[in-house]
Amino acid sequence: MRFEQHIEILNNPHSNELFKKLYGKNHIEVNKKRYISAIKGFEERFGQSDIQAFSAPGRIEISGNHTDHNNGKVLTASINLDSIGIASPNPSKEVTIVSKDYEQDFTINIDDLSCDQEGGTIDLVKGILAGFQKFGYCIGGFNVYVISNVIPAAGVSSSASFEMLLCAIIDNFYNEGGISKVEYAKIGKYAENNYWNKASGMLDQMASAIGNLVTIDFMDESNPIVEQVRIDFESSDYGVIVVNTGDGHADLSEEYSSIPEEMKQVANFFGKQVCAEIQLEDILNNVKELREKVSDRAILRAIHFHNENKVVEEQLKSLKANNFDRFLSLISASGDSSWTMLQNCYSVSNPDAQGIPLALAMTKMFISKIGKGACRVHGGGFAGTILTIIPKEFIQEYADYMENNFMKNSIYPMVIRTFGAINVSSMLLEQ
Repeated sequence: MRFEQHIEILNNPHSNELFKKLYGKNHIEVNKKRYISAIKGFEERFGQSDIQAFSAPGRIEISGNHTDHNNGKVLTASINLDSIGIASPNPSKEVTIVSKDYEQDFTINIDDLSCDQEGGTIDLVKGILAGFQKFGYCIGGFNVYVISNVIPAAGVSSSASFEMLLCAIIDNFYNEGGISKVEYAKIGKYAENNYWNKASGMLDQMASAIGNLVTIDFMDESNPIVEQVRIDFESSDYGVIVVNTGDGHADLSEEYSSIPEEMKQVANFFGKQVCAEIQLEDILNNVKELREKVSDRAILRAIHFHNENKVVEEQLKSLKANNFDRFLSLISASGDSSWTMLQNCYSVSNPDAQGIPLALAMTKMFISKIGKGACRVHGGGFAGTILTIIPKEFIQEYADYMENNFMKNSIYPMVIRTFGAINVSSMLLEQ
């Protein structure tokens, strides 16, 4: 579509239904303005051409905390914060990316996808392009102007959002939009593992690519079992909030790596590679012998793994039965397991900094007062954010309570969105 046609469609009330599903009913107009701003930014940088608009969301993790690396089960969801790309294919072998929010403007030749080992955005883009080739798909030149409001360093996966945005663009321009969203996630994982030196799984990419609530069973990591749970969270009585506790993630790599390593130590005791290959009863029936070979913390973390798998299974049942109270209670149970058994709510190397436990304690007291809601550590843990779900009527009160007594500018209300990585232009034309 041409620029004028895009803007005309965006200004048409018929586009409101799609934007409600993407961003929530209270965020329609502000996001339309984001698209128009991005379209104008593309025109200023690249000139007039036929363009298409793409979007890929950030994500929240609901349950299944630190289980994917041991081939476990997770429940995650896409959110209304996203990366938007206004893009156009070009006949050259060059990919030019302008990122407004990160003040980047660079070009890559697709004939040279060697990794510079700097771990920056250029290497990540090269990794995505190389991933398409590795998995047997086509690539080609394109120009894209990117804007993003996915909060960096807040555990909502700004990197996965960017990766899945690129996947949607390359898929639509050069693969007829025929690649599955699971393949998107595999390509993102390949890029991070091989071009970023980040030993990540596919949880973040799956949530961003597929959209809505998603359960994933990583027992067969090469072919995970994925089920999208379609729920209209926007129409429910509850809101989702991410709280930034103010602690950074710097120098926590050892803390993060200790979790999969210790879980695998327990699995190795039974001659297996990962905790998904053993049963909870195996652990409980051999605690005395395990303590002679591995740490007590490793045993607790392995028990947490199996508890989390069960929680995800029960949450899926609760959602399908429309039992939201049960669903919330299981989020709290999952969070308590992370706090007491997984032990990722603060760093043992810096025990004085306990922003996550403090934020959880304050939130639990607030929830106890209003009688409804749930909270848990969010994402990797040790520092960063917590997740809170409370009735919408109490969101402002909770925000005032936390920002007045805990930390200013720490509250980020969010909406679980219906769609993952998509070609927005195509969907607008269908309205």
